[in-house]
Amino acid sequence: MSDESRPSPAQTPVAAVIPAAGRGVRLGPGAPKALRALNGTPMLIHAVRALAASRHVSLVIVVAPPDGAAEVKSLLDAHALPERTDFLVVPGGDTRQESVRLGLDALPPEYGVVLVHDAARPLVPVDTVDAVIEAVRAGAPAVVPALPLADTVKEVEPAAEAGEPEPVVATPERARLRAVQTPQGFDRATLIRAHETVTDNVTDDASMVEQLGLTVVAVPGHEEAFKVTRPLDLVLAEAVLARRRLNDGF
Repeated sequence: MSDESRPSPAQTPVAAVIPAAGRGVRLGPGAPKALRALNGTPMLIHAVRALAASRHVSLVIVVAPPDGAAEVKSLLDAHALPERTDFLVVPGGDTRQESVRLGLDALPPEYGVVLVHDAARPLVPVDTVDAVIEAVRAGAPAVVPALPLADTVKEVEPAAEAGEPEPVVATPERARLRAVQTPQGFDRATLIRAHETVTDNVTDDASMVEQLGLTVVAVPGHEEAFKVTRPLDLVLAEAVLARRRLNDGF
């Protein structure tokens, strides 16, 4: 289906791509980060369920480690997932950007809105997912959930060696800064074009769209959509889940 004949984002179903091929070295040795257990369930399963909780998301594509697609498929099959959502596992690449592109390659043509979500953000609330989708459907080519910064930020001249003092060169205006989360949402054709044309200075998928000269918009993020990268983050995530069980009864 050509871009011209594809329905507008407001009319098409929504798919999510979850790149989960990374090793997660900051959490230490062991299983890949996405497969680490959180309250007895792999983080990846929490992340898949978080996106599938949105009534708009009808397909979730998990991009597995290149040699681990069968393991991830078995993992999804072993856990209860919403029946109204389809799930697909594809092998990933050596980089996050390559893995996202491989996920996009597996996307059926009818999906006009695409979310890209970090497997290491297992607790993103459904309201945040829906806010991103609604902004794309309203016409934004790219949308990121974002939070204001609590701390003052300093720009420094990086030291030659770790631990050395670093001269401060600027103090950006905090009111203009945001900490960006996922899922990031995109018009499908825009994201595919970004992956076909942008290869340098890639920090996230939205930055690729910025390099096309298009406007990326931010919607409110959520404090529970934090990224689990350190052992302390696992402790915080367990605490969030315990509070949810207390409040919601599960």
